[in-house]
Amino acid sequence: MEPTFALLHVVMVIISFSKSNGTACTLQGESVYPQLSKDGDIIVGGMFSFHSSWEITDLSYLVKPPPLKNLQYSQTLMFAVEEINNSSSLLPGVSLGYKIYDTCTSKAVGVQVALSLVNGNEKSVSDEPCTKPAQVQAIIGESFSSVSMAIAMSIGPFSIPLISHGATCECLSDKRKYPSFLRTIPSDYHMSRALAEMVRHFGWTWVGAIRRDDEYGNSGMAAFTEVAEGLGICVEYSLSFYNTFSQRKVLRIIDQIKSSTSRVIVGFVDAGDLEMLLDAFFEHNITGYQWVGTEAWIFDPVVAKMDKHNILIFTDMSLMPYFNNVYKGVYAIAHTLHDILGCKETCQTKKQPDPLTFLEHLKMVQFKTKGGEEVYFDKNGDPVARYDVINWQTSEEEHHEFVIVGLYDYTFPVHKRLTLNVSSIITHLTIESCTPGTRKAVQKGKPVCCFDCIPCAEGEISNMTDSVKCEQCYHDYWSNSQRNECITKEIEYLSYEETMGILLTIVSIVGAFMTLAILVVFYRYKDTSIVKAHNSELSFLLLFSLTLCFLCSLTFIGQPSEWSCMLRHTAFGITFVLCISCVLGKTIVVLMAFRATLPGSNVMRWFGPPQQRLSVLAFTLIQVIICVLWLTVSPPFPFKNLKVYKEKIILECNLGASIGFWAVLGYIGLLASLCFVLAFLARKLPDKFNEAKFITFSMLIFCAVWITFIPSYVSSPGKFTVAVEIFAILASSFGLLFCIFLPKCYIIILKPEKNTKKQLMGKMQNN
Repeated sequence: MEPTFALLHVVMVIISFSKSNGTACTLQGESVYPQLSKDGDIIVGGMFSFHSSWEITDLSYLVKPPPLKNLQYSQTLMFAVEEINNSSSLLPGVSLGYKIYDTCTSKAVGVQVALSLVNGNEKSVSDEPCTKPAQVQAIIGESFSSVSMAIAMSIGPFSIPLISHGATCECLSDKRKYPSFLRTIPSDYHMSRALAEMVRHFGWTWVGAIRRDDEYGNSGMAAFTEVAEGLGICVEYSLSFYNTFSQRKVLRIIDQIKSSTSRVIVGFVDAGDLEMLLDAFFEHNITGYQWVGTEAWIFDPVVAKMDKHNILIFTDMSLMPYFNNVYKGVYAIAHTLHDILGCKETCQTKKQPDPLTFLEHLKMVQFKTKGGEEVYFDKNGDPVARYDVINWQTSEEEHHEFVIVGLYDYTFPVHKRLTLNVSSIITHLTIESCTPGTRKAVQKGKPVCCFDCIPCAEGEISNMTDSVKCEQCYHDYWSNSQRNECITKEIEYLSYEETMGILLTIVSIVGAFMTLAILVVFYRYKDTSIVKAHNSELSFLLLFSLTLCFLCSLTFIGQPSEWSCMLRHTAFGITFVLCISCVLGKTIVVLMAFRATLPGSNVMRWFGPPQQRLSVLAFTLIQVIICVLWLTVSPPFPFKNLKVYKEKIILECNLGASIGFWAVLGYIGLLASLCFVLAFLARKLPDKFNEAKFITFSMLIFCAVWITFIPSYVSSPGKFTVAVEIFAILASSFGLLFCIFLPKCYIIILKPEKNTKKQLMGKMQNN
């Protein structure tokens, strides 16, 4: 139709030009008269759709005529004009009039009445040139975008402003095609984005769409689809519809909707289209759909009454009722005239301004309504986009109520534009979505909105519904069991509060007390033969070192710190070398004593008590030097081990320079091996020196424990590494304590009769 109207414009201009240069001015075509009018100094035009068809089928006056629609718009225009005429502050001394026409929802009728408003209705022939000013200053209307487009293209060349209260097509913002078009309702550019954001807010990512098959529906749906795709919303189908479609086309639409899987329908249609769709839905028993629509049908009471069986629960977006937009349009004209006519206490002139001057001033007008709403137009002739979110709700008395449940304001930041009172929204639609703790995974070969909900992996979370990916928790955090929150990782170390720590602590303390008890027994019977015969000085030193060995295991329990990490390994190394040095000294004494009993031997003089003390000191001093070097070069330090367990943090002591630890352990092993060899060689000495047998057994246990310790230490995870080391310390300490000292305690306490020099000498004689 647009090429036809463009051709009409050219013809009109040619006719106008030829007539202006001729001798007569004659009105072309049939006269069209307004339905409502009032004289005034300056006339405001009005164009509204009172009827849905311009064809009158019955003129007998015996049939009730069809009801008038949109009468409130004309009443609003008349009310605004009367209010302005009665105002002493706006256009004082200037009266506004109006001429209101019915467009019958027709492009052709709309263009016809628009030209009547511009030219007038006089049928007489005049000798004056056809260059008189336009009959109206501006036109308020039309409701429909398609009709407004035809009218705007027709009167655009004459610079007559057309201020629409309901035409929302984004295409009308193109000032090259529609230079004199303005509107008091936001463009579908904003409506499409508002609808898409609301659909996304409710998690409706799989929707269908029905659009009116004209510029309004097609451009609005194209804009919605573009924004929706950017928000992760998939449109399963987009069907065109027009109220002139045949029954077969309507059935095809119904079949496609019934076979679809989406339960949400976005509708860019007007009220008349929706009436037909509702009838078809009811006829084919289509229920359970959630409709999301525009202001084109939100306040239509006829459509609301057709929702007989709660087939639809509507969640729609609208500004205010259209009559408020009509009111603002009339006041925009009045404020523009007030500025151009230089009105203060009175207006300087009542002469109608030329259209181009008025249009330029109208584009820049800015004022506030009585309600405090600020009105102005942007560079495209559009107002600021603000929408109310309306929910159609049915009361217990089957009355439909329009409940405001939210607001969309384009002037706000992007993430704050849409606000909804979710608790007051009624909807029967259950949306399948991925809960927090899962992520959406697109099904292979299907649209992006066909997805599976995959649980987040360990250590990852998603704390939003329909998350497309899971976020990795930071190093010190781990996902909870629901995978929707990162929680602090459990910190694990061998503590005094847990069962294993308590048991090891008890065993360590018991071992230390047993050693001290034996020390007390030996001190109490230090003058007896068996204590003297087995080198009492080294025995006391050995018992003291064993006590330290038991106690040093306690430094391995508890949260690692800098001092505990350095203390535990050095204390362990030094005390054990002291212990083994004493055992080695006792073994050497046994061998030397046997050699001393041979005729002519004077060997004991070379390994007397001073030499024994010196050997123990020398062996221990070597270990001290190793430990000092280790602590100086790279000492042990507390360390968070994140590799053993992903969900735990193992607090442990890093060895620093590992060679230091293995040097300490190796030196202990060297002394223990030497001691074992010497004790093994002395095992068959006379009974008086039978201690060598027990030393052999103790060293055998000691070496076996520490040989098995190495693979266990390397392979044990977390706190069990520490537990293995403590177990090795305690096992080897108990081995030395029991094998060397229990036989002597047995004789001292239970067999005192054998603890005499005579008994020992008797054994010697028997041997």
